[in-house]
Amino acid sequence: MAFQMPFKFSAANGNGVAERARPSKMMDYDQPLVWITLVLMLFGMVMVYSASIGLPDSPKFTNLNGRHEYFLYRQAAFIAAAIVAAYFAFRIPVASWQKLAPLMFVGTLVLLILVLIPGIGVSVNGARRWLSFKLFQVQPSEIMKIVVVLYAADFTVRKQQYMHKLTKGFMPMAAAITVVGFLLLFEPDLGAFGVIVCIAMGILFLGGFNMIWFGGIGALLVMVFTAIIALSPFRRARMFAYLDPWQEDNALDKAYQLTHSLIAFGRGEIAGVGLGNSVEKLHYLPEAHTDFIMAVIGEELGLIGVLITLAMFYWLVKRAFDIGRQAIALDQFFAGLAAKGIGIWIGVQTFINMGVNLGLLPTKGLTLPLMSYGGSGVLINCVGLAILLRIDYENRVLMRGGRI
Repeated sequence: MAFQMPFKFSAANGNGVAERARPSKMMDYDQPLVWITLVLMLFGMVMVYSASIGLPDSPKFTNLNGRHEYFLYRQAAFIAAAIVAAYFAFRIPVASWQKLAPLMFVGTLVLLILVLIPGIGVSVNGARRWLSFKLFQVQPSEIMKIVVVLYAADFTVRKQQYMHKLTKGFMPMAAAITVVGFLLLFEPDLGAFGVIVCIAMGILFLGGFNMIWFGGIGALLVMVFTAIIALSPFRRARMFAYLDPWQEDNALDKAYQLTHSLIAFGRGEIAGVGLGNSVEKLHYLPEAHTDFIMAVIGEELGLIGVLITLAMFYWLVKRAFDIGRQAIALDQFFAGLAAKGIGIWIGVQTFINMGVNLGLLPTKGLTLPLMSYGGSGVLINCVGLAILLRIDYENRVLMRGGRI
């Protein structure tokens, strides 16, 4: 991105008077970032329609009354609402997000508590993760992802002088994330907890946290997650099923989703069986329009479709880190850490979702950002990317010599 001074020296007048230069040709916003986001959402909407078109024929969805476009229309409404929310999020200065970060963290903790209260929280498939507001449902764990990005970035900036100390540089953040973790495990939502831990640890690492302590704490976290899995019968069963999914008992039970996901990828081969022609989505592969939408892409569009999707997410994450690096170079440290935190969030969640679909990771209920069906996920993803776009916008203002 070229830098152009707002003033130039004129040799014509001979007296060294600064003259106003022509306006910079630098755009006011990152147009490719906007287009990639829109393409991912619209592509996701098409795949949600394809993956869900057979659901009204299932006994589990008798309330749909044969409306095959039900999920398509709802996803379109979610995307429209997400774009409106993103517009208003973009209008808020980065400094205001920094001021609001602690309050937002406390407010989202309250929402996570409300989810666990019977009669307030909505339970689906044994998990209590939603708050119902009649017309729509909200998933507080999705809100917590972007809130943790902002809170961890603000904490790191405020505690910069203590980043090499365990008690003042790490323990307060560890205590906050531990509270979040306990609330999420009661839902239960281990996947969201894993993403949130990665976000917080990643931002602390980028903020200069002591490398020796970081390595030790990383090893401790591995032990903690191992203990959580070992002490939970259903999580332990999922892990053993993941290690040997084709064993007969596993393939028909705990590894049922994984085996059918792998079958879908196998059927897709290089170019896929064609858009709309998936067989696995027809009541074989559970959650085909949410957690396993990547398997439907693999079956219908093949390796080519998977690689194109992966390339778009790679570009998105790389761009987030580029914007963050640029903000730090301009001495906007909170903005830089927040931008990189958004990159970590999108990157980690994408990696886990794709890893689960491909059998590289144990089965975990995490959606593919921007693409999977769901209002909370798409809306919060868009708000996060709108904040990233705002950071880039303020970078461009500063590079022109302006003021935020």
